[in-house]
Amino acid sequence: MNPIDLTAIDEIIGRVGTGREKTLAILQEIDRIFAYLPVEALERVCEKTQIKSADLWGVATFYDQFRLVPTGKYRIRVCVGTACHVQGAERIYDAFRRELKIEQDKDTDDQGLFTVEKVACLGCCALAPVVEINHKMYGPLRPDMVGEVIEAAQHQDDSGAVIVQSAELSSQDMKGEVRLGFGSCCLASGSMEVRRELFKSISRFGLANDVVIKLVGCSGICYQDPLVEVRIQRPGERTTGHDREGILYTKVNAGTAAKIIGNHFRPKGFARRIKNVMDEALGDLIGPDDAAPVSREVHEGELHAFLGGQRRVTTEYCGRLDPVDVDEYIRNGGFEALHRAQKMDPRDLIEEVKESGLRGRGGAGFLTGLKWEMVRRIHAADGVKYIVCNGDEGDPGAFMDRMIMENFPYRVLEGMAIAASAVGASEGHLYIRAEYPLALQRIRAAITVCEKRGFLGALKLSVTVGAGAFVCGEETALLASIEGRRGMPRLRPPYPAQSGLWGKPTLINNVETYASVPWILLNGARSFASIGTETSKGTKVFALAGKIRRGGLIEVPMGVTIRQIVEDIGGGVPGDKKFKAVQIGGPSGGCVPAALADTPIDFESLGHIGSMMGSGGMVVLDENDCMVDIARYFLEFTQAQSCGKCTFCRVGTKRMLEMLERLCNGLACDIRELEALCRNVSAGSLCGLGKTAPNPVLSTLKYFREEYEAHRNGKCPAGKCKNLIRFIVGDKCIGCTLCAQNCPLQAIVAKPYQKHEIKQDLCIRCGTCLNLCPEKAIEVESKGK
Repeated sequence: MNPIDLTAIDEIIGRVGTGREKTLAILQEIDRIFAYLPVEALERVCEKTQIKSADLWGVATFYDQFRLVPTGKYRIRVCVGTACHVQGAERIYDAFRRELKIEQDKDTDDQGLFTVEKVACLGCCALAPVVEINHKMYGPLRPDMVGEVIEAAQHQDDSGAVIVQSAELSSQDMKGEVRLGFGSCCLASGSMEVRRELFKSISRFGLANDVVIKLVGCSGICYQDPLVEVRIQRPGERTTGHDREGILYTKVNAGTAAKIIGNHFRPKGFARRIKNVMDEALGDLIGPDDAAPVSREVHEGELHAFLGGQRRVTTEYCGRLDPVDVDEYIRNGGFEALHRAQKMDPRDLIEEVKESGLRGRGGAGFLTGLKWEMVRRIHAADGVKYIVCNGDEGDPGAFMDRMIMENFPYRVLEGMAIAASAVGASEGHLYIRAEYPLALQRIRAAITVCEKRGFLGALKLSVTVGAGAFVCGEETALLASIEGRRGMPRLRPPYPAQSGLWGKPTLINNVETYASVPWILLNGARSFASIGTETSKGTKVFALAGKIRRGGLIEVPMGVTIRQIVEDIGGGVPGDKKFKAVQIGGPSGGCVPAALADTPIDFESLGHIGSMMGSGGMVVLDENDCMVDIARYFLEFTQAQSCGKCTFCRVGTKRMLEMLERLCNGLACDIRELEALCRNVSAGSLCGLGKTAPNPVLSTLKYFREEYEAHRNGKCPAGKCKNLIRFIVGDKCIGCTLCAQNCPLQAIVAKPYQKHEIKQDLCIRCGTCLNLCPEKAIEVESKGK
């Protein structure tokens, strides 16, 4: 092994700083260079900084992002978030390990080329299941696709890097505009390759001075990514972010990008003379299964159903603006709310937020204006107060905050500046997940622009990158992480409003909450309060994913029902499967059965049925999902993410997980004891993670108790738990041999044109045959009594 270049460590320390509050940033820089934390590097940090060895090692071993052993050249991170889990993420993970021949007790192959890890959530839930390889996303995947993905990863180049702005051409000279969605889901679906081909076509046709390729934020229509919208400018017309009159193409790929340009823009000069040759070479690339303009009969109606039930407040102009073009943001009303706020008495400003009825969108639903008022009233001896934006969206199955930060970075900053003006804060921090690189780039770019333009006044903003600890979504743990400590919650009171960051009064709101504030000031508190219900005002942004036809980012008025979201907006469950339940609120939420689908979405109504809104993750489940497995999945997550500070959470969640694992293996378990343990953990835990960890178990026990009873008898009614099922070949088999050719363990012998048979002693129930069989001849049979 090559010795560590300690001069690189010295350079990091010189650039980042030496105080304890720089601990996380220093470790992240070391990890960026070496892809792990070498012992020699950590020792050097202790020598050259004020950080004590115990503190440094404490942080290095606390966060999931950090490793103390080297990784392979290619780091494969398999997302096991809720949406990916229900779409077969574990099978994807197992398939990568099989393909790379990684031994059971290792995570890296013998050649040291590939490291395969699990990651809690990558925030691309609408494309589940997904993996990230060296910062490039791939999805949705099937187990039989892993070989192809590994090969593609070895040939990927720097074009996989994200781009934060699209200013290759000036919009002032525009005669035509092509809008390309460029959010994380878009990139995972191939927007980078589409962008490259669009620019090639414009150059080839001599249209560089006539057509602008505009990289816009995601429209929320993630299930149709990549999206391209073409607008032709008429004489004297000026397009704005308000316009939605172009021709929309869905599921565009690199092969169809050139045809789109050729369809709408007339080539010039020499390019015009060879147009016929080009058309002949391209052929009719846009077919019914490729990128095509939205058809009047099908797609337009489908998109209308998806968008028609929504109300864009926080996410207005979604998919129409260049996220980092500040001038476009200003043309569409940007910073007008801040200018108004700066002229108001802070008490009047807070009263307007209180009148709007805005409640915190991070999960607890505390009245935003009341929280602001508390921070305003607290006297700081030296006058120092802080404002913090919680962008640590760690809920598996949630990507609302990611989309907002990627699409509307200026709006988030404007909301923070308004809040800082209201409470008297002069310094702010944004805490954002490391798994959101595009959001981080765009927020940082927006801060730089705002500082240059003077929009923030005296407010100083900085970004802290989270390192993979779900518990840091809890506000006191988040503050500890910003201060350079392990992200562990503390008892409250005192609340952060009284004693927060470095002991100073601190206002903490999440991304969506801040992004809602400019709309309220521009449109009036009463306008916001007129939306929603009596106690839950305004709109709520949700990440709709799982077993759903139309997944993506949606924003709906409070009070709409679960059924309206799942069936009307989402289009229901695909195929011939039945809608079984929806998991709302991530690990802190609960599973709501289809029988309660007419329940309104608001803070109180969800609480009454044993769930909670959380930050806004919504994962739809169908009849093939096992509710005991879902409960086990969430307990596995929360147990792994427990900081270990309090006994109820540390030991209680471990014991609950053990009981659920026994059930998933068909072993005896006292269900009443499990239920009692859930209530004790909820009552005795220190922070919100432990208090709400039992919610998925309690809700599934309440509504799906018969499935728990069946598991005690060794039967999984949904056919999900591997140790309780077997795959068999049914009478529909035509002997095509596709299953035998692709079975990773040769558990199926190829018998052309004859009914096949699965060798049960070899079958690992990976699902490859189930996914590939064209006749749906593979059946799942329960082993139970």
